[in-house]
Amino acid sequence: MGIDVWNRPGPSKQLSTQRPLPRRRVPAGIDGVPQRQRPRPRWDPASYEPAPASRTVAAAVYTGEWAVIIAIAVVVALIVKAFVLQAFYIPSPSMEPTLKKDDRVLVNKLSYKFGKIGRGDVIVFERPPGEANLALKDLIKRVIGLPGDTVEARDDRVYVNGKPLKEPYVPEGMPTQCFPQPIVVPAGQLLVLGDNRIQSEDGRFFGTFDEHLVVGRAFLQVWPIPSIELL
Repeated sequence: MGIDVWNRPGPSKQLSTQRPLPRRRVPAGIDGVPQRQRPRPRWDPASYEPAPASRTVAAAVYTGEWAVIIAIAVVVALIVKAFVLQAFYIPSPSMEPTLKKDDRVLVNKLSYKFGKIGRGDVIVFERPPGEANLALKDLIKRVIGLPGDTVEARDDRVYVNGKPLKEPYVPEGMPTQCFPQPIVVPAGQLLVLGDNRIQSEDGRFFGTFDEHLVVGRAFLQVWPIPSIELL
């Protein structure tokens, strides 16, 4: 008796009664290429152009920021000039060879707020009452006599309290003259001389002056640039 292969029992197959979903059609672009296959353009920040109103607002903000920065800088500069540092130019050859005409120096206005004036300091001071040149508002000289000192010139040299003063800043061989008599510096006053003794109208002519006329100490030569150095 043969085996009926066709009637052999086996796993039953269940047919699905659900219909397959139709494939979604991707609309084609104008050039006929499906949009799904079309590469997406990358965003370039450089190509971004804001709307006119946005550009106007951005420009206003930018201008306002710079206006504030400039205003703050001006205020700070005025404060520094009034109370801390100020640049002065040399109007004459009276301080040669240390400083030449038209040189520029920085003056520290706080030096003598916290310290004392020293002999040999180069200072800027307001025109004293005895100065004949009314066109000069400020002068620059070197401190020679302090309160209580007796200053005189003998044998073309400066003597302070009877002792010769060492002056390496005076050109060698340049005499110091025009001291008709010893000068006694009163309390609270100063006596100044220019380094160029033959071309300087200084304390030998206008005498001593009050310390409150001192603007500050010249500590740095800033012009010309090759001559930048501490004083």
